[in-house]
Amino acid sequence: MKIIVNGIEHTLSVEPEMPLLWVLRDELGITGPKYGCGIAQCGACSVMIDGRATRSCSVPIGQVDAPVTTIEGLGAPDALHVVQEAWIAHQVAQCGYCQAGQIMAATAFLAKTPDPTDDQIDAAMSANLCRCGTYPRIRAAMKTAAAALRGDAA
Repeated sequence: MKIIVNGIEHTLSVEPEMPLLWVLRDELGITGPKYGCGIAQCGACSVMIDGRATRSCSVPIGQVDAPVTTIEGLGAPDALHVVQEAWIAHQVAQCGYCQAGQIMAATAFLAKTPDPTDDQIDAAMSANLCRCGTYPRIRAAMKTAAAALRGDAA
């Protein structure tokens, strides 16, 4: 079976029921998406499939029919994505375990909601759990990233 991950096509010999998360981590060595709960409830494993934030722990590889982007493929080869830059500027990560999933969910959300309110951000990100409680910094980083994506002056 073939899959495109971060712009690279891979041919795999795996069972179609294998979760995408295990394909990424165990077969392709892509470790950004993390195992958090295994039941699509925490968001640590979030990737983008065809631009949509998706919990990779609950998607069988046999159902993946569009390009997959992980945190490793989000920015340009020599530059970070605007959302990643905002995460650094606001020092969002504390332990960092959930942050790849947070960034992927935020990026997908901001692509559809260019000028979000605090309530919209809170609702969009509520299913991504952060044990360290960095939610206020996540919101601030998302506001900064949204402004940068719109081209607003800082």
